[in-house]
Amino acid sequence: MPVVVIANPKGGVGKSTLASHVAGYWASRGHAVMLGDVDRQQSSRLWLSLRPEAASPIATWDVLRDFVVRPPRGTTHVVLDTPAGLHGSKLTELLRLADKVLVPLQPSIFDIYATREFIDELLGARGARQAELALVGMRVDERTIAAEQLRQFTDGLGLPVLGLLRPTQNYVHLAARGLTLFDIAPGRVARDLEQWQGICRWLDRSPA
Repeated sequence: MPVVVIANPKGGVGKSTLASHVAGYWASRGHAVMLGDVDRQQSSRLWLSLRPEAASPIATWDVLRDFVVRPPRGTTHVVLDTPAGLHGSKLTELLRLADKVLVPLQPSIFDIYATREFIDELLGARGARQAELALVGMRVDERTIAAEQLRQFTDGLGLPVLGLLRPTQNYVHLAARGLTLFDIAPGRVARDLEQWQGICRWLDRSPA
């Protein structure tokens, strides 16, 4: 089963928003999805507790010990939301599970520097599987100088940037109801769904 790890050691970059939407996308496609929350803040687990019964089902996980999960029977797709400060052996352990790693980052100098160091650690991790690695810009207003700085940074990494998600209240309002863009009428969030097209294609592609 494909396992996508959402990771960035910096807090507040949108990991849980990205993780819940990846899970929501796969669930909308009819897959049996498990959203695992290895973040101590348990944001994804809280979001799942708000999810209405009528929405496409997303299962939670059973914890055996740190970072070892037992997916519910019948699970076909797994998304893991990770904590801030993820480094070293805990990162390596998660990478052993991952087919793909999705790194969210925001257009600020602090996020850029933290992400640069994290990507170096990802690429140099020993004893881990070579998971596919890609980036997603979070809360990006493409008209700003910060957005241009983000583009210059990502251009130099040689890694795919799957999308730049705008700073819209749609994500905030949907999270408060346990929902994603993929749970409501497409016409209401057409602009946001368009920004997700590259991410969705990457998710649907079999691991290399």
